[in-house]
Amino acid sequence: MTQRPILVLGGTGKTGRRVAAHLSERGHPVRALSRSTGQRFDWHDTSTWDAALRDVRSAYVVEPGTADAPETVRAFAERAAAQGVQRLALLSFRQVEEPEHAHYRAIEQAVRDSGAGWTMLRPDWFAQNFSEDFFREGVLAGGLRLPTGDGAVPFVDAEDIAAVAAAVLTEDGHDGRVYEITGPRLLTLADALAEIARAGGPAARFTHVEAGDFRADLGRQGWPAEAADVVTALLDGIRRGRNASVSDGVRQVLGREPADFADYAKAAAAAGAWRDRPAG
Repeated sequence: MTQRPILVLGGTGKTGRRVAAHLSERGHPVRALSRSTGQRFDWHDTSTWDAALRDVRSAYVVEPGTADAPETVRAFAERAAAQGVQRLALLSFRQVEEPEHAHYRAIEQAVRDSGAGWTMLRPDWFAQNFSEDFFREGVLAGGLRLPTGDGAVPFVDAEDIAAVAAAVLTEDGHDGRVYEITGPRLLTLADALAEIARAGGPAARFTHVEAGDFRADLGRQGWPAEAADVVTALLDGIRRGRNASVSDGVRQVLGREPADFADYAKAAAAAGAWRDRPAG
């Protein structure tokens, strides 16, 4: 019998493309979609939803990151359940229970209420932020200015998030579970930069900047006000110790320890993640 495919939303993104790869390695048919794939999926074009969901058995869901995300995810999750999707795995984040994150709790609740089986994946800050995303430009430029102080984070390798997601989407025993996914140890931002330099990446310095000044910098860079507020609050949460603990989600699901940040840094450096340093 032909297996029904697994839908991976955000299939070209940081976690989505890795989830798709892990599922393919396990021998599962995958439908990895985004707005840029040949078969499109667009959160705000509901005409793309039914084709994306056709014959799907489970789905990896990355929310749209917009103000209307709770309502949008609710409509999608209900449609998924109505079309016979058995399980939804939502990429959430670890600080979702904090008082200021009611918006994200509403997204989780939308998935819980859908009628499909569900699993919440709550990772901490991705290690790949240093090589693929938010922190990379500063690493390449030789310095990160952030409102994190001496706060520590159990940075998690996106490969571990993807491996957990692939297991949750294809194995029994995960319905109704919430998994906090972290790396194995706490590092300050200065510690992380030192690990990158030791691994052969750029030598970059960490400088603390007050949250209000950082928020103003984002505004001057053209960030939308809502996004700047969210990012500043999350980074200031690091300073206040909200990330300063390690969880065992990787061990619970995969039966092994998560990858260490030093291993991530070595692999990223070997793959050329920081080769394009600015001139001068």
